[in-house]
Amino acid sequence: MRLTVLGATGGVGRQIVTHALADGHQVTAAVRDPARLDITHAGLTVVRADALDGSSLTKVVEGADAVLSGMGQAGRTDPLKPASTSARAVVEAMTATGARRVVVVSAAPLNRSGAGQPALTRRVVMPAMWAALRELYTDLELMERILRESGLDWTSVRPPRLTNSPGTGAYRDAVEAGPAGSAITRADVARAMLDYVTDPRTFRRAVGVSN
Repeated sequence: MRLTVLGATGGVGRQIVTHALADGHQVTAAVRDPARLDITHAGLTVVRADALDGSSLTKVVEGADAVLSGMGQAGRTDPLKPASTSARAVVEAMTATGARRVVVVSAAPLNRSGAGQPALTRRVVMPAMWAALRELYTDLELMERILRESGLDWTSVRPPRLTNSPGTGAYRDAVEAGPAGSAITRADVARAMLDYVTDPRTFRRAVGVSN
């Protein structure tokens, strides 16, 4: 497949690129600074583009079988609101080019119903996380709402705490419910996102994932 990856220099985005190339896909990485993506592969094309600008993304989205985004805030606050701003840009570019499939990374605390999670997590852990990281989660929540209203074939992947441990190649998931575990490696989030590109049960759904 022809895949476009946004946020390719970030923790999850870089893993998406690496896994996609290993799977034999043709990958276009949209990055602001190509020098930051130190991956060399015959199947990789690196394009300078702004993931927060729909017109800038049009050239890298056109002809893609799917767009995968690792965009998100680098810290507790970010005035650019990268998750929601990039979602608007992606929807604009994909609508203009006719591309349909998009998979994004979100976060487990957006499972506000608490479905699939133990009582302690629902009643204590998640409220505490929202209190500490409200701006980050609000940006992700707006991202998901933009995608839900877009008409595109989207999937939002909601991991709990992310780690940099080596990927296991395995993960647990739950559609429209919380992840069973409390952590997952960035490599395994990338693995899940790539698997979901062609998984119809995840279309227009949020999916909780964990190790």
